[in-house]
Amino acid sequence: MRLYAIRHPQPMGAEGLCYGQSDLAISPDDLRATAAKLQGLLVDKPIDCWLSSPLQRCEQLARTLTDDFRCDDRLLEMHFGEWESLSWDDIDRQAFDDWMVDYVNQAPPGGESFGAVQRRVTELLAELKASGLTGEAGVALVTHGGVIRSLLAELLEIPVESTWHFSVGYGSLLEFEVGELAYQNRLLGML
Repeated sequence: MRLYAIRHPQPMGAEGLCYGQSDLAISPDDLRATAAKLQGLLVDKPIDCWLSSPLQRCEQLARTLTDDFRCDDRLLEMHFGEWESLSWDDIDRQAFDDWMVDYVNQAPPGGESFGAVQRRVTELLAELKASGLTGEAGVALVTHGGVIRSLLAELLEIPVESTWHFSVGYGSLLEFEVGELAYQNRLLGML
């Protein structure tokens, strides 16, 4: 199975903001530009299934790329709890530093850990593998940076901490070949 992980365009007003599951909009110009770029990259890719995070920055992009998709909550970005929609500068520095020591297992106040995101992603991948989509069949996921990093960790069998070495910019596309066995998974490209 081919898996296409697509990150949404940059949300409006996101600069310096902790916005995880905050439902920020994207500008129509960014939406059009990102969609045009992705349509060019995906033109020859057989995609049998489209899934999107239900947040508008993803759903709007999915709707521009296809009229046959469904939303899946497992593709939501990490929930930052009490930190949602705060400026990073307004978050208590000590609380942030304490969280960063073990962000995989520890959640921000009222939020979820990165490990919780990984569990959602692992469940979705298992469901997709069990769906019978094999070979060149394609699945496109319109989602968020944290979810894509979880995909990288899961499919490449690397620690989450190592995924920060990969650039997962707004509007980016990562293509994976997902095999029956974990060692058969490959990252085919990042655009």
